[in-house]
Formats: sequence, C-alpha cells, structure tokens
Amino acid sequence: MPYPPPPRFPSGPRRRTLLASVAGGVLVAGCSAGSGESEEGTGGSPSVTEQTRVRAARDSQGLAERYDAVLGAYPTLAERLEPLRAEVVRHTEALGGVGKPSASSPPPSASSPSPSASAPPAVPGSEKDAVAELAAAERALADRRAKALLGVEGELARLLASVAAAGAVHAYLLTEGAR
Repeated sequence: MPYPPPPRFPSGPRRRTLLASVAGGVLVAGCSAGSGESEEGTGGSPSVTEQTRVRAARDSQGLAERYDAVLGAYPTLAERLEPLRAEVVRHTEALGGVGKPSASSPPPSASSPSPSASAPPAVPGSEKDAVAELAAAERALADRRAKALLGVEGELARLLASVAAAGAVHAYLLTEGAR
C-alpha cells in the first residue's frame, strides 16, 4: 500500500510564526543585561539609544500624519482608521514625541509650536489604494523598528518590540479588512 502524499503548506511565514518571533524578540530584549551606559554618550552627544528613541517618535508622528491625510481625503474610512490612528498617537507619546490631537480635540493654542511644518503627505486617488498605502507604511515601519532592536537595550528595546508588533498587527488589519 503506497503512503499518502505529504500535505501541502502555504508558502511564506504563518501568523503563529510571526507572533512567536516578535514574542521571542521581546524576551531577548527584556532579558538582556544593561551595558551601564548613560543616556548620553561621550562628549555630550546623544547616545544611540536616545537617537533611536527620537527617530522612532518622529516616525510615529509621520505615520499619524499619513492617517490624518487619508482621513481628511476619505472621511468614510473614519470608523475603520480612527482606532488605529489613536494607537499610533499613543505610540508617539510613549516614545517621547508629541502626539497630534484628533479632529474632535480643540485646536492648539497659538503659542504651542506645530509638531511638523512640512506639507501633508499625498493621498492616493482611491480609498482602497489609500488603505493599502497605510498598510505598507505600517509594515515598513514595523520592520525598521524590529531591526532597530538590535542596537538598543532595556526599556526602549521592550517598547520598540511592542510598538513594532502593534504596527505589524495594524498592517494585517488594514490588509485583511480590504478583502
């Protein structure tokens, strides 16, 4: 009697594999011993940790601005995108950046500086393309943060791992919601 052929598995990583690898990264980052370095490097220049934190906060703020641009162009997506945008703002604040208020918040006073003076990001011509672009931005940012984990230790590494995992989930939700 011949043996049955082996079952076929879909190519690419499975969700469980991705979640396990992120959880493993969190454990490795959380269990690493501190190097004893202070927040400032030699000569008063910012440490690698501080530079990474500032860059991560700026990246989150830029992502929140992308969400704002899409929500401004396609208000019908508000129910779907507002919760994700709110999480991105919380990530910005957790990383030490200044989160942008939501459309329902009161406008900032004239004395408070604008977080960014650049022009808002361009928005694709259709809702589907705009959501796909947001998913790609979330995915790319999660990948960059996962790579940045290698250069930092301690609390920032744990925070970056958590925010990277949340970004990967956001990308998944944006991609799966389009199907």
